[in-house]
Amino acid sequence: MEQTEYDTPPTKEYKELLQLICRNEEKLQATFTDEQKGLFSRYVDCVREFQAMADCLLFQSSFRLGARMMVEVMEDK
Repeated sequence: MEQTEYDTPPTKEYKELLQLICRNEEKLQATFTDEQKGLFSRYVDCVREFQAMADCLLFQSSFRLGARMMVEVMEDK
Protein backbone atom coordinates (compact mmCIF):
# COMPACT_ATOMS: atom_id res chain seq x y z
CA MET A 1 0.00 0.00 0.00
CA GLU A 2 1.36 3.39 -0.96
CA GLN A 3 1.59 6.05 1.73
CA THR A 4 0.45 9.59 1.01
CA GLU A 5 1.48 12.79 2.75
CA TYR A 6 -1.80 12.64 4.70
CA ASP A 7 -1.24 9.15 6.09
CA THR A 8 -0.02 8.66 9.63
CA PRO A 9 3.05 6.44 9.62
CA PRO A 10 2.47 3.02 11.19
CA THR A 11 3.36 2.81 14.87
CA LYS A 12 5.77 0.29 16.37
CA GLU A 13 2.79 -1.62 17.80
CA TYR A 14 1.10 -1.69 14.38
CA LYS A 15 4.22 -3.10 12.72
CA GLU A 16 4.71 -5.71 15.44
CA LEU A 17 1.10 -6.87 15.21
CA LEU A 18 1.30 -7.10 11.42
CA GLN A 19 4.47 -9.21 11.69
CA LEU A 20 2.75 -11.49 14.21
CA ILE A 21 -0.27 -11.89 11.93
CA CYS A 22 1.99 -12.81 9.00
CA ARG A 23 4.03 -15.30 11.03
CA ASN A 24 0.92 -17.00 12.38
CA GLU A 25 -0.68 -17.15 8.94
CA GLU A 26 2.45 -18.76 7.49
CA LYS A 27 2.51 -21.35 10.29
CA LEU A 28 -1.18 -22.08 9.85
CA GLN A 29 -0.97 -22.41 6.07
CA ALA A 30 1.96 -24.81 6.39
CA THR A 31 -0.44 -27.29 8.01
CA PHE A 32 -3.18 -26.98 5.33
CA THR A 33 -4.09 -29.34 2.54
CA ASP A 34 -4.52 -27.79 -0.91
CA GLU A 35 -8.30 -27.72 -0.42
CA GLN A 36 -7.92 -25.98 2.95
CA LYS A 37 -5.51 -23.45 1.42
CA GLY A 38 -8.12 -22.56 -1.20
CA LEU A 39 -10.86 -22.22 1.39
CA PHE A 40 -8.65 -20.08 3.62
CA SER A 41 -7.68 -17.87 0.67
CA ARG A 42 -11.35 -17.25 -0.13
CA TYR A 43 -12.02 -16.53 3.55
CA VAL A 44 -9.17 -13.99 3.69
CA ASP A 45 -10.45 -12.31 0.51
CA CYS A 46 -13.91 -11.91 2.08
CA VAL A 47 -12.46 -10.55 5.33
CA ARG A 48 -10.37 -8.01 3.40
CA GLU A 49 -13.38 -6.89 1.35
CA PHE A 50 -15.45 -6.56 4.52
CA GLN A 51 -12.69 -4.58 6.23
CA ALA A 52 -12.42 -2.22 3.26
CA MET A 53 -16.19 -1.60 3.42
CA ALA A 54 -16.05 -1.07 7.18
CA ASP A 55 -13.16 1.38 6.77
CA CYS A 56 -15.16 3.38 4.21
CA LEU A 57 -18.22 3.47 6.46
CA LEU A 58 -16.10 4.57 9.41
CA PHE A 59 -14.51 7.33 7.31
CA GLN A 60 -17.91 8.53 6.09
CA SER A 61 -19.31 8.59 9.60
CA SER A 62 -16.26 10.38 10.99
CA PHE A 63 -16.28 12.90 8.14
CA ARG A 64 -19.95 13.70 8.74
CA LEU A 65 -19.32 14.13 12.45
CA GLY A 66 -16.40 16.46 11.74
CA ALA A 67 -18.52 18.47 9.31
CA ARG A 68 -21.34 18.78 11.85
CA MET A 69 -18.85 19.95 14.46
CA MET A 70 -17.49 22.59 12.07
CA VAL A 71 -21.04 23.82 11.30
CA GLU A 72 -21.78 23.95 15.02
CA VAL A 73 -18.66 26.02 15.70
CA MET A 74 -19.42 28.39 12.81
CA GLU A 75 -23.03 28.89 14.00
CA ASP A 76 -21.88 29.87 17.50
CA LYS A 77 -20.12 33.01 16.22
